[in-house]
Amino acid sequence: MLKRIVQICFLLIGGTLGVLLLPFVYKLLNINHLTFLNNPYISAILGAIIFFLMTFWVVNYVINIIKWLEEKLLKAPVAELLTGTIGLILGLIVAFLINSALDSILFPILNDIVPIILTLLFGYLGFQVGFKKREELMSIFTNRGSKKKAIDEESQKAQGSRLKILDTSVIIDGRIADICKTGFLEGTIVIPQFVLLELQHIADSSDVLKRNRGRRGLDILNKIQKELPIKVEIYDGDFEDIQEVDSKLVKLAKLTNGTVVTNDFNLNKVCELQKVKVLNINDLANALKPVVLPGEEMDVLVIKDGKEQNQGIAYLDDGTMIVVEEGRNYIGKTINVLVTSVLQTSAGRMIFAKPKLLEKAL
Repeated sequence: MLKRIVQICFLLIGGTLGVLLLPFVYKLLNINHLTFLNNPYISAILGAIIFFLMTFWVVNYVINIIKWLEEKLLKAPVAELLTGTIGLILGLIVAFLINSALDSILFPILNDIVPIILTLLFGYLGFQVGFKKREELMSIFTNRGSKKKAIDEESQKAQGSRLKILDTSVIIDGRIADICKTGFLEGTIVIPQFVLLELQHIADSSDVLKRNRGRRGLDILNKIQKELPIKVEIYDGDFEDIQEVDSKLVKLAKLTNGTVVTNDFNLNKVCELQKVKVLNINDLANALKPVVLPGEEMDVLVIKDGKEQNQGIAYLDDGTMIVVEEGRNYIGKTINVLVTSVLQTSAGRMIFAKPKLLEKAL
């Protein structure tokens, strides 16, 4: 279909050039006395055929350029297209006004050249200004109005805050599916296209571990999209001026006022520094760990020795490590211990305890 449209355009251009230029060609060849050649319809048909045959090899190149441009426009965010178009229109209006003012004072030759130069110059400048100042322009439009506009803005913020943007690490982790299943994560799950591409690259990796992690992430996404009662959307836009996926996630969250969902410590810090809302799955897991206070008793299975002398190591069901003083002799046994202290570190929570039997002996 696209090829036919391009060919028709070439025929129309050739017909127009035939009507305009072929009479001069007839005159140069001294055949303008032939009556049928003076018919504009004949000139249009001849021009269309000649131009089409001359440019037949160009058709495929033009089609490739159009398809490339179409892909770029489809990937570009709507806000960028909108502000760029507004800037282009304003630039063309300025060029028209300046040309109208100079029309009466320019020489006849300049009257044909200056409008073209002004149109190209101000059209380009208007598009660039609109494209690069899109955030400021969008803020002008969103901040206009009185009370009704303010209510709409609050509504947009509320809708944006319901957008949960997943990063690659939290998808591969897998716990996000269980959280969505329980209903604790509300709103719309947003999966950016650039995150999907990164997952695909990981799944196609030659490294077995990376390949398995990537495929696990794709399986988790299919489960969230098909099996869980939560709305999932794919964001097709991209930020070609930004290379890192984490930076793209932060940019997307800023534009949509959404929330980044991750378990990446560094991405969590970057979001906090840039005032972007972030939910960390690891923070949620730590918050859900049972609270243990000094003086409490519990039964634990000592499974290995600790770093210090005579220490034993045990674990709770959630993975919290328990350091049992004088517990080395109880490795492989389940004993009753008394909690002496609880230490919260960057790696998680650590509990120190000692066997209750020693307490009784003392």
